[in-house]
Amino acid sequence: MKVALLAPVLSARDAVGNDVLAMAAALREDGHAVRLYAEHATGLAEEVYAPSGLPDWLRDGADLVIYHCSIGWPRGVELLTRLRCRRVVRYHNITPPEFFYGISPAHVRACAAGRAALPQLVAVDAERWLPCSDFNAQDLLALGVPAARLDVLPPFHRIEALRDTPPDPDVLDRYGGRACTWLSVGRLAPNKDHATLLDAFALYLRQAEADARLLIVGKHDGRLRRYTQRLRARIGGLGIGAHVHLLDDISEAALKACYLVADALVIPSRHEGFCVPLAEAMALSVPVVARDAGALAETLGDAGLVWHEDDPRLYAASVARLRRDAQARAALTAAGRARYRTHYAPEVLVQRLLALLERPA
Repeated sequence: MKVALLAPVLSARDAVGNDVLAMAAALREDGHAVRLYAEHATGLAEEVYAPSGLPDWLRDGADLVIYHCSIGWPRGVELLTRLRCRRVVRYHNITPPEFFYGISPAHVRACAAGRAALPQLVAVDAERWLPCSDFNAQDLLALGVPAARLDVLPPFHRIEALRDTPPDPDVLDRYGGRACTWLSVGRLAPNKDHATLLDAFALYLRQAEADARLLIVGKHDGRLRRYTQRLRARIGGLGIGAHVHLLDDISEAALKACYLVADALVIPSRHEGFCVPLAEAMALSVPVVARDAGALAETLGDAGLVWHEDDPRLYAASVARLRRDAQARAALTAAGRARYRTHYAPEVLVQRLLALLERPA
């Protein structure tokens, strides 16, 4: 079978790109002819084809296109409408535009347009929808996608490669030791609510360990510089600049080292369609403290401490508990490793993907 994986943008170092590349590898291993199609691609080692050539390649009704939706893309919807092959939509979620009000008009426009275009995508009448979480599936159900065509499939990832990567020795030397280390992983964007993270960490410094540190690992988007400036101002206002380290666009070896030195991954995000760093932490035996928002609680299951409230004191107290209670920490990390093996390990995802694509529409 010919399979095309279609997306507006493909990057080798983001969650959507990792999902596409690992999905392509799984389908090739199963014997299918696979091509990647995108308008823009960065950092990929394999050829990425122009979407305009897609109708010439997928000519048979048994061929398959899997469209990865994470932003609005009218051309992608138009292509899907024209194709006469099997059509599957992979839904990664589109961040609501209100998170970007007062920060980035470009993001407001793009997210609003993406959300507004979802009804047109639903009208394409794809044979199957593959949201990354049940949280994402609720968006689609609300738009009228039949439940019988919805199958939750967690995202493919590079976690096994991360586990096999030797950690950066310089990062281990710099941040290793006995001091408590908080870790946050994810792009610097307003839906991540770094303000609550910083307030919680400041409380922890005052009330628990004055030498603690916070590593904020995430790509800085120049279009969101106003948000980054606000974070830096908050860090200065809280007087915690010597303890907070903003690590932008680091290597996989450096990321591995950050997980190894971390006492907890702390994610008070307000909107996530899945949150791959949670699965990374589970696989690498790092306990998680998170907010019950978006798909976070769903992704974590029983493998983390999850709070409904916004109170920064809860996050500070949670990390303090994990520092002093070795039994609680061991229970959470064991639950995380087990959840990763049963829900997010590559062999689990591959088996589920192939079974879904073989099932009659």
